[in-house]
Amino acid sequence: MIEVTSVERLAQHVGKTVCLRGWIYNSSSKGKLHFVQLRDGTGIVQCVVFKNNVPPELFEQLGHSGQETSLSLVGLVKADARAPGGFEIDVTQGEIHQSVQGYPITPKEHGIEYLLEQRHLWLRSKRSWAILRVRDAVITAIRSFFDERGFVCVDSPIFTPNACEGTSTLFEVPYFEQTAYLTQSGQLYAEAAAMAMGKVYTFGPTFRAEKSKTRRHLTEFWMIEPEVAYGTLDDIMVLAEELLAHVVAQVLLRRPEELAALERDVEKLKKIVAPFPRLSYDEAAAILAKHPESTFKYGDDFGAPDETILSNQFDRPVLVHRYPKEIKAFYMKRDPAQPDKCLCVDVLGSEGVGEIIGGSQREDDYEVLLGRIREHKLPEVAFQWYLDLRRYGSVPHAGFGLGLERTVAWICGVEHVREAIPFPRTIYRLTP
Repeated sequence: MIEVTSVERLAQHVGKTVCLRGWIYNSSSKGKLHFVQLRDGTGIVQCVVFKNNVPPELFEQLGHSGQETSLSLVGLVKADARAPGGFEIDVTQGEIHQSVQGYPITPKEHGIEYLLEQRHLWLRSKRSWAILRVRDAVITAIRSFFDERGFVCVDSPIFTPNACEGTSTLFEVPYFEQTAYLTQSGQLYAEAAAMAMGKVYTFGPTFRAEKSKTRRHLTEFWMIEPEVAYGTLDDIMVLAEELLAHVVAQVLLRRPEELAALERDVEKLKKIVAPFPRLSYDEAAAILAKHPESTFKYGDDFGAPDETILSNQFDRPVLVHRYPKEIKAFYMKRDPAQPDKCLCVDVLGSEGVGEIIGGSQREDDYEVLLGRIREHKLPEVAFQWYLDLRRYGSVPHAGFGLGLERTVAWICGVEHVREAIPFPRTIYRLTP
């Protein structure tokens, strides 16, 4: 029996005959030779097809089969430093499953809108393949990080009766006889779970109805949101930097080929080690005040240009903490030492990518939280269960949210987060 294997496992089969199943990534012919680059989802390998070594019908079929033809090839695995991936297959037999002509995405330059229309096929490109395999490694690293630290993963609902920060950026959904919203965060539910299990995290899709057109925004994206009972702002700042350092280290370890395909400068990623630099909002504002390109005004939240200026000051992510209370959410606890500031933090990724984490210590006093809900004119009835968490055994607690796509885009060094998710949803795109 000939063993079926994958491109990523060829090193285990040097000198043996194996079967590979996949698709033609590229091919060329030279007289009695076909050079077929076969991709199988784990990598790409060059298969050499000599006319005298294979059945004549297979040689003929390969000569007329285009990009993305599906096939199985059997051959001897050879180590070859000159070949892509370091291995080559001397083909002896095979089968064409479907011969393809006129594949819509060719090696030539295509516009981004065309590629997004063909996203279901664009996923097969080497660039998309590399990004999504990095995404997978990021997800695996996040889960291992929290598992090793005793966190419990809990699932929060996608339909919610209320918003974390008001309803202006929520998608309304008819829900039988009432109105529901697509969740913009699992945080409130994570707080409830933390009071049951101590340390938890949610990991799921979230939705924001912001009409943003920037390279950092999607209308549907994935969030990782840990919540820690008895946690403080300082605790989650340490947790955030340890998480990012762990994730980057795991990607460097597990996805070097993919990073190389993306031409990512891994030396910059190797500098992502804890601890990270920290700035108070006031210190960050002072940096912006001196920067010739900044239009920032003290008291405002940081916009994308401000975050870019700040993150470019450092070779690793920077933690900016204690923002003015007026620009932060109702549930954030005030700083006892500076009542006009919140016990909150934003983590700005290096190389100008902007915010990838936002978190805070939560308000744990019932009366104070009720006052905030009223101040923000939020529906008290919808928040009764949330207030119950402050009625029955309230404790200090803290957490943050990490945007998966922004993190993946940052690690991959890609410009737009739409490439960091298989099928992006933006204000202009709902297909494919």
